[in-house]
Amino acid sequence: MSAETVIRVQGVSKKYVLGQKSSGGGLRHAIEDAVTLRWLRNRKSAPAAGEEAFWALRDVTFDIKRGEVVGIIGRNGAGKSTLLKTLSRITEPTTGRIGIKGRIASLLEVGTGFHPELSGRENIYLNGAILGMTRSEIRSKFDEIVQFAEIAKFLDTPVKRYSSGMYVRLAFAVAAHLEPEILVVDEVLAVGDAQFQQKCLGKMQEVSTQHGRTVLFVSHAMHSVRALCSSGILLDQGCVEKIGPVDEVIAAYSGRSTRPDAQAALASNRSAGITLRSAHLTQDGDDGTLHVVAAFHLERVIPDGGLGIHVQTTAGYELCDLRPETTGLRFGDHTGPLTVEFDLPALSHRLGAGTYVLGLSFHETNWKCCLDRTPVGEFIVPSADVFGTGYPPKFEKDGAVVLPVRLIKAG
Repeated sequence: MSAETVIRVQGVSKKYVLGQKSSGGGLRHAIEDAVTLRWLRNRKSAPAAGEEAFWALRDVTFDIKRGEVVGIIGRNGAGKSTLLKTLSRITEPTTGRIGIKGRIASLLEVGTGFHPELSGRENIYLNGAILGMTRSEIRSKFDEIVQFAEIAKFLDTPVKRYSSGMYVRLAFAVAAHLEPEILVVDEVLAVGDAQFQQKCLGKMQEVSTQHGRTVLFVSHAMHSVRALCSSGILLDQGCVEKIGPVDEVIAAYSGRSTRPDAQAALASNRSAGITLRSAHLTQDGDDGTLHVVAAFHLERVIPDGGLGIHVQTTAGYELCDLRPETTGLRFGDHTGPLTVEFDLPALSHRLGAGTYVLGLSFHETNWKCCLDRTPVGEFIVPSADVFGTGYPPKFEKDGAVVLPVRLIKAG
């Protein structure tokens, strides 16, 4: 590696075997796992019956220079978290090599690197020791960490009693202030409130610009990636799709928001005198607002033509089926080109964090459908602590729909 290169990833792939049971804990099992991993790397045969190979990363190659702030983006399941875990040496790549210069601090999941039985104070010293710092070095940063995390009152409480928000505040403060050469931050910051997120973004910018440290940042909030990062890496199905300036990478990601099946539908969808020629989805803002631009061509007058909006999960479960009578998206008697532009605001306050599919249809008078429902793209609803509890609603835990809750009285 050159003097300025601090991370070099060469042909890295990571394979998991679905259906394979994990072993228990302890030294004996760790040795067994190490031997098994070496054997898996060398064996050429297919997985055993009932097992299926899944490649979370495939031939990933890139270099990152000292002081760069790099945004890693992509859909859920693209391989972002797996890549960060291999860089953090939490898991080893199946093939390929990773070279790293300097100490690396990772903030990947709530509670990562903390011992639940130890207090916040003890975990600060534990993490510093793991990074190779002396006790005096940790002590010199201790007050800054506590002040940034805003948990002085709970410093001597075991962290197992912390809320997820407190966990994240302390974890980020430790990772950012103990002066690692490389800071790796996953989507875990979404657990914190908006004010603390901005505080963290400011700190990451500071450690990069003022101290020359390297930052790797994963987020679905494109405005945060654009504001913080100078360059980006776009992952899709475990492969690197694009590396370059952050604006170009975000543009490439937005351009891929149309699903392959939707692209085919857009190319061939011509029904009852109307064609959906294109649809473009973009997102901005912490609240998950979705901006949609759809281009139609009407070959005939469609009496009282209007747009239908449909939202499904990626598994195909219908969540929303809005008719033009409901939304008021009526366009009168129109022929020729028609471009419709609209927003679906504050989706984080309406849907649990996750990936969803947007569909469009076109109707005429008396609800008659002249363009069948067509999936036009996927969109991601980011995490948002809408109830102020430190636990953002998530699709896999709380369901898709977020209902407002207002406590009137208890007890």
